[in-house]
Amino acid sequence: MTSSPLSPPPALTPIILAGGKGERFWPVSRRQTPKQFLSLDGSGQSLLQATAERLLELAGGWDNLWVVTAAHLEAGVKAQLPQLPAANLLVEPEGRDTAAAVAWATLEVAKRHGERAIVGFFPADHWIDDPAVFEQTLRAAAQLARQKGAIATLGIQPTYAATGYGYIEQGENLGEFDGIPAYRVQRFTEKPDLATAETFVASGRFSWNGGIFIFEAGTALGELRHHVPDLVAALESQGVAAYPSLEKISIDYALMEKTQRACVVPVQFGWDDLGDWNAVERLLQQPDRPNVDLGDHVALESHGCIVYSSNADEVILTIGLEDLVVVRDGNATLIVPKHRSQDIKQGLKQLQADPRYHRFL
Repeated sequence: MTSSPLSPPPALTPIILAGGKGERFWPVSRRQTPKQFLSLDGSGQSLLQATAERLLELAGGWDNLWVVTAAHLEAGVKAQLPQLPAANLLVEPEGRDTAAAVAWATLEVAKRHGERAIVGFFPADHWIDDPAVFEQTLRAAAQLARQKGAIATLGIQPTYAATGYGYIEQGENLGEFDGIPAYRVQRFTEKPDLATAETFVASGRFSWNGGIFIFEAGTALGELRHHVPDLVAALESQGVAAYPSLEKISIDYALMEKTQRACVVPVQFGWDDLGDWNAVERLLQQPDRPNVDLGDHVALESHGCIVYSSNADEVILTIGLEDLVVVRDGNATLIVPKHRSQDIKQGLKQLQADPRYHRFL
């Protein structure tokens, strides 16, 4: 029996990672309707749909766009992206972090297009403000991957000394690709303390790790076989059936922090990972309005608040509130100071610990 011929690869095969939980957007983001299924910018288009749309041209259409998701989200992805071919939806039976997802999807793309295919991985829940510059940057990263055998990542220019992001230090300048400079990665630093983050930002040599990766399939598979051989061997021999036995490890720890092929392309477009409710304020705040309102909100001497309601026939009245997040969704309400929004995950652990509250998750 002869094997089927490989189909010609597109300029880029984008793979969207859509298995996240988005817990810091509770109660709007829940188990069956996580953040990537939501519209948080008032457009009516979900984050997943927006991500797919801005990748379609580079992919050459739906036939070359892929999605990796969790088993309990499969129906939701199909409903949101009905044009996606069934063969391009990879469903993980259980979460094993991003290294497993990247390795499995890369193996599947290599089967279809060969190991010379350029593959890109993209979180499903990011906001990008300039699709044209975004596309140009991806073309530059694809050139870098092809010409230098690089495992490229996009580096986000820091706007403040964030302690919740990983940082990438630029090393040797590799020249320009499609008019955009690229550098070898000197080192990765995961979520530094404030003093370290301030030093990084002041140096001008560091960018945030945006979690977007571009590489030739064969290059990444070779590196993965070297650094996490058991994970790749299990997927090659068993496919998705290997998942229960796979190590739970991120692609950053499994590959990016170990490989000598890591390179960074600094970006020139607006970006936000929409990590918690404060991101809504960054996107939608207007200078002439004291609060960010998504829903029917009446404010009396309330300022700096983020107020969200998914219930069209309800109104939220706030009196004398400052810098709070107030969210009303169905059977659950959240009230939290904006500076404590990162603690929502900790609060959810209390709900998870009591079976009486599982219906709210």
